[in-house]
Amino acid sequence: MIVGKLIMESWRFAATELRSNLLRTTLSLLGVTVGIFAIITVFTLVDSLEKSIRNSFDFLGAGVVYVQKWPWMPEGNEQYKWWDYWNRPNPTINEYKFMQANMKNHSAIAIFAEQGNQLVKKDNNSVGEVILIGASYPYSDIFDLSITNGRYFSQIETEGGRNVAIIGDNLVQKLFPGGKDPIGKEIKLKNQKFIVIGTLEREGESFLGFESKDDNCIIPYNSFRKFFRTGTGAWNETGSSIGIKGKEEDIGMVQLENEVKGLLRSRRGLKPKDKDNFALNRPEALGNAISGVFDVLGIAGWVIGGFSILVGGFGILNIMFVSVKERTHIIGIQKSLGAKNYFILFQFLFEAIFLSLIGGLAGLVLVFLVTLIPLGELEVVMSLKNITLGVGVAVIVGTVSGIIPAAGAARMDPVIAIRSN
Repeated sequence: MIVGKLIMESWRFAATELRSNLLRTTLSLLGVTVGIFAIITVFTLVDSLEKSIRNSFDFLGAGVVYVQKWPWMPEGNEQYKWWDYWNRPNPTINEYKFMQANMKNHSAIAIFAEQGNQLVKKDNNSVGEVILIGASYPYSDIFDLSITNGRYFSQIETEGGRNVAIIGDNLVQKLFPGGKDPIGKEIKLKNQKFIVIGTLEREGESFLGFESKDDNCIIPYNSFRKFFRTGTGAWNETGSSIGIKGKEEDIGMVQLENEVKGLLRSRRGLKPKDKDNFALNRPEALGNAISGVFDVLGIAGWVIGGFSILVGGFGILNIMFVSVKERTHIIGIQKSLGAKNYFILFQFLFEAIFLSLIGGLAGLVLVFLVTLIPLGELEVVMSLKNITLGVGVAVIVGTVSGIIPAAGAARMDPVIAIRSN
């Protein structure tokens, strides 16, 4: 009951202060508004940018370890030694079969290879710059393919190297214009006829412009090997990759990585002192590298907004000192009628918090207006976390700025306060 009365009284005094001294109060709260705006705008843009970039990596799959010749990032703390990686053998189909037979800490394993800039034809229609992918049967378990029409390969089709294909949405639109159903129709690839058995859900362009499945043509791995030399381990062939998806209970994929490394080192006859001649790549490593960059941007946001908030804090401090001085007589009457020190303290403290909240909410409104500005592929969204952060910072600024004037008001002698003009 008392808390409710305190809040209502404080809100009423804060509203009165704002109405009676609109210009002074607005200028004083401007620092809080600008500070909250700067901090939350930076965090909102950083979070949106990070989310868009991470979504751009979705085509790599989640919880997957890739056995490849080339590492995505420098190994260890060394520079990227491409001259050493160049001499590494490519993963082979025999290594894939070996790991498939011996691994235990995985939920799916597949071998695949890809070749860009391929030409696919259908009658008088053709599409260039197609990404041709040769995939073994469990490929769909690694990448969670969304097939909107038709079906995926059967195991017999993949092992037998049948001429069947699954195509992306761009190929569907260009090879089969007018909404024609591509399922069961023939297309030509490398002068060979392939039957379309499935189509992929449209993804659209990613934020970073990475490849999407819209330009993909997926065929069985053994069909791919009819056109390109791959899976033999030679350094100059079209390199294959082995994708291995871990189990949910394997946190951090530690057991999976250790098992893959042990099996592959054994298969390749590496001695204990020999370095790995293969790379184990994970999408999470790219995400962690990105997070480090965004952490720096977040610190910059705090620095930029911190100066404005400091100015805003002093503005609220000034308002509260003036407010205490103007209401000294009222404070004396309240205390003479039995008001406790904590009642006076919280009355002014809540008033400072409410004033700071008004400035903070104004800053959040400005951030929301920024999110309405179209920024191409980047979708800017103000999250609940950032809204909560903005409100929290405003409350802290109000509390710190109001505690000294409120404490001074609470310690006033009622007799002296009543006698003041």
